[in-house]
Amino acid sequence: MKLIVKQLFSAVFALSMIISLGSCEATKNANNKQKGAVIGATGGAVLGAILGNNIGKGGNGELGAVIGGVVGGTAGVLIGNKMDKQAQKIEEEIPGAEVIRVDDGIVITFDENSGVFFDTAKYNINAASQANLDKLTGILKEYPDTDVVVVGHTDSVGSDESNMLLSERRAKSVTTYFTATKGLSTSRFTTNWYGEQTPVADNATAEGRAKNRRVNIAIVPNEKMKADAKKESGGGN
Repeated sequence: MKLIVKQLFSAVFALSMIISLGSCEATKNANNKQKGAVIGATGGAVLGAILGNNIGKGGNGELGAVIGGVVGGTAGVLIGNKMDKQAQKIEEEIPGAEVIRVDDGIVITFDENSGVFFDTAKYNINAASQANLDKLTGILKEYPDTDVVVVGHTDSVGSDESNMLLSERRAKSVTTYFTATKGLSTSRFTTNWYGEQTPVADNATAEGRAKNRRVNIAIVPNEKMKADAKKESGGGN
């Protein structure tokens, strides 16, 4: 799947795009690095919407703080350039994953059709999923100045309570794989979960339910990357 890059021209346009992002089939635009000064207006709204930050009660409530605001100006261009390169590498090394560049971040969607999935009602990382998570681990090590958000979702089969718990366990199992198994720093990770509250497809069909059983992994610049970009652009700390 080709890398999907979103260019956000204003806060109003960004919010209107939230509705269409559910299908993850949006129009391709120019690289964010070319529009760093403009996309600052979005303030992370679209990135938060994709991850479920503005919907429901699930998770640990820290997602908004991790996403933060979008860096504008020359510093935003520098950050966008780095994130574009990282997104391109993810696309090349993990061709089954859906990769979206939006705001200052990268959102990777793994579902049953794209390389990281779970057996029915299970939350352990199965052997078929490990290879792609291992590839992503290598990229995260290559680009250390980022934070990572892992968000779990389910379809609507079962009770709200059981789905919320299942999405929590699945998201935490992915985070644990990165940290406990692969040795990435726990300080880089935030884990969230929303059960069945944020579907991206129709739960009335088997195909839609398969898409809703997913894990989003977002990669966002950490404070060091932001400070370095401001310094390099002459904007100071």
